[in-house]
Amino acid sequence: MRNFSISLFFLVLFISAQAQLVLPEKGARICSARKSSLPFAPVLKSTENIAPHSFDVLNYRLDLNLYQNFLSPYSHYFKGSNIMTFLVDSTLSSIRLNAVKSSITVDSVRMAGSSFTQSATILTIQLDRQYNPGETVDVKICYHHNNITDQVFNVKNGFVFTDCEPEGARKWFPCWDKPSDKATLEAFIKVPSAAKLGSNGRLVDSTFNGDTLTYHWKSINPVATYLTVLTGKMNYKLDIVYWHKLSNPNDSVPMRFYFNSGENPDPMENIIGPMTTWYSQSFCEHPFEKNGFATLNDEFYWGGMENQTLTSLCTNCWSEGLVSHEYAHQWFGDMITCATWADIWLNEGFATWTEARWIEKNFGYAGYKQSIMDDASSYFAGIPNAPWAISNPSWAVVTPDVNTLFDYSVTYAKGSCALHQVRYLLGDSMFFQVMQAYSNDPLLKYNSATVADFNAKVNEVTGENYDWYFQDWIFQKYHPVYQNTYNFEDAGNGNWNVHYFTTQVQTNTGFFRMIQEIRIVFDDSSDTTFRVMNDANYQQYTWTFTKKPVGLTFDPGNEIVLKESNTFVGIVDAGKDQSFVLLQNIPNPVVNHTVITFRSEKDLNVKLEIMDLTGKVIAIPVNGFRKAGLNVLDVNCSSYASGVYYYRLTAGEKSQVRKMVIAH
Repeated sequence: MRNFSISLFFLVLFISAQAQLVLPEKGARICSARKSSLPFAPVLKSTENIAPHSFDVLNYRLDLNLYQNFLSPYSHYFKGSNIMTFLVDSTLSSIRLNAVKSSITVDSVRMAGSSFTQSATILTIQLDRQYNPGETVDVKICYHHNNITDQVFNVKNGFVFTDCEPEGARKWFPCWDKPSDKATLEAFIKVPSAAKLGSNGRLVDSTFNGDTLTYHWKSINPVATYLTVLTGKMNYKLDIVYWHKLSNPNDSVPMRFYFNSGENPDPMENIIGPMTTWYSQSFCEHPFEKNGFATLNDEFYWGGMENQTLTSLCTNCWSEGLVSHEYAHQWFGDMITCATWADIWLNEGFATWTEARWIEKNFGYAGYKQSIMDDASSYFAGIPNAPWAISNPSWAVVTPDVNTLFDYSVTYAKGSCALHQVRYLLGDSMFFQVMQAYSNDPLLKYNSATVADFNAKVNEVTGENYDWYFQDWIFQKYHPVYQNTYNFEDAGNGNWNVHYFTTQVQTNTGFFRMIQEIRIVFDDSSDTTFRVMNDANYQQYTWTFTKKPVGLTFDPGNEIVLKESNTFVGIVDAGKDQSFVLLQNIPNPVVNHTVITFRSEKDLNVKLEIMDLTGKVIAIPVNGFRKAGLNVLDVNCSSYASGVYYYRLTAGEKSQVRKMVIAH
């Protein structure tokens, strides 16, 4: 597991705001730490992807004989078949599927399949005739899994399980292995009579034939291939608890808990009912006819994996944080699945945020906000190693490596914060209307979604256009760095003007539009809070009041959590000369570049001097005319030795000096 430090800024901010609550360990952090440290990368190179996709898979029917896999010598070899039913989208006489030949070897094709060829990663099936759009076709693929270890079909000492994300399903059955094409699933699995085996959907029946037990699992809801699962073990422990539906309390949903000897899932069995109710009230009613969790063995490299209706957990990982995160995926990731890996925010960002939502039930908004601030701290700690946006459109075409796709700081932590900021923008009432409308949308429910789909749902429910938020905060890397100033002006006759200047000084990314909340406190101890739209850099606002202002706070609730604002300057004494103001440089300490900002009331000739500790001028980066208003100077300090320096800005007849630290 990674160690994530909390920046001093956020630590001081949060400790000053409230006492720390003792919250459950972050399940998202456990999930990411395992996913992003896999000893393999089950993805394809771009040249191995199959396109175009000229058919829609409707159902996979798997018939597998896993009997010998549960018994010594625990071979990885099995024989099976897959009857794939698909709907033709455009005229075709052949189809291409994903099938990794080193793991699975195709023996024959039947039904509508007449012949086949199998390359290293692609199975091409010639059909018995040309099929036209609208026709439904069945192809039977007979194959066997080779006796190899591939980290997807896992076998060890009577334990057998599959583990597919992001694109590993192609290693245990031929399929079209992208998240956008979900299909129903039916599985007939032969195992020894002493084994228990779970899969997607509900258990239709289990039948004995001598010492062989055949499980029949069926998912009536479409499943993405990376969410398909088989989990079985000799003498597995199994508890079943029931959750009663909100819409019909007489109807119940079985929650199956598979666990190893010596483990105690009782605390999670007690929590799963209230958690299901809370999620159902927040989003939509629990969407599947069954659900469950299964702890695995040391061959499971992840903390948890949200397989549809049967979540995999690491050994003895019955922790509230991990369960709350993985279970949230049943809504965000399973019921509504990311259409491409560029849309992973809709899975991991939403599930991480939902962890905080569960904390809110037990600890109130203070607990929720503490969880969100922990996410923000993790993002800021991790960004030096993750310089990319939450969503990268190229990931829709080329699957990124798992270290990028499941990076905790961006995919999980920043993703959670980005959804929190949507809550801030909309307010609770409208936000949860959006979440419920998104979860219940018949075009998205049990289907796939893109970031654009969620964006459209926000616009639809609110009646406003929030495209700007998604463009700036989801598709743009890094975050804003605010350097704001204000001053109060006695306008006479009992009136006071408040002048507020807001600017962003980051140089590694673009401008971030955002609605800012401003609180102004007056000398009678009253205050007012309002919002302004900051849609351009270097914006100035002026407000007039009939009482004297004595303080101004930008983002008083710290709801814009994906920001830096460590040089906010307040100029509150109207009697002082405010015609020229020099602000502290940022970042400080400086690595290579820093930004020095000043504001003046008139056009001036400006000289910026860099001085060492003795006062000796060692450089003059700026010497020339500057217009009135806010001026931002980008200063290259890469040639200076590490140490303490001063910078002096002379504008007309006035000059001001500040200190900066350079630490290469």
